[in-house]
Amino acid sequence: MRLKKCLIGVAVVAVVLTGGAGEAMAAPAKATVSAAKTVKHVFPVKAKNVSFHKTHSGYPATDIFAACGKPFVATTSGVVLEVSRVDKYRKGMKDGPYNGGKFVSIQGDDGVRYYGSHLSSVTKGIKKGVKVKAGQSLGKVGKTGNASGVCHVHYGISPPCKKAGDWKVRRGVVWPAKYLTSWRKGGNKSPAAAVKAYKKKHGCKA
Repeated sequence: MRLKKCLIGVAVVAVVLTGGAGEAMAAPAKATVSAAKTVKHVFPVKAKNVSFHKTHSGYPATDIFAACGKPFVATTSGVVLEVSRVDKYRKGMKDGPYNGGKFVSIQGDDGVRYYGSHLSSVTKGIKKGVKVKAGQSLGKVGKTGNASGVCHVHYGISPPCKKAGDWKVRRGVVWPAKYLTSWRKGGNKSPAAAVKAYKKKHGCKA
């Protein structure tokens, strides 16, 4: 009996020191969850001859220059938020929601909204609520809206505010250049932290 009690006591001490079998098995699960949150980013325009500015007039965004008709693709996996298949911009209009002409915005799985406008067309099947994968075609480079007659994609990064049509935020609130530079080289630099910080400080205002 003494030997049995001694063995039971050793077992209890072992469980207390290790935190129990259930907790010991929990560590790998946490690692799996962290890995699942990693989101792949790709450069949003597929073209050999492509360039972009590090700055933009008036607010944080950039223009990605490439030949009209080149593919504009999803930066990350995510869900389509807004689509405009009709160019409602008319020359002389004041700044407003029609500036971008034809456009697509998505909410990435990283919680960031990615917006591309001045498209010549939107890919068939791309509509609000549709799930997309990184690199999936969203449309083609164009010069619709207030594009000054130059083929390019206006590219904006912002928090996905609840109000649809929040064009001042949607057009861009975080400078994209350093992220684009990373993705173009095959890197995976994420704007999620910068977007989260903006949202915390400014909410859905620009």
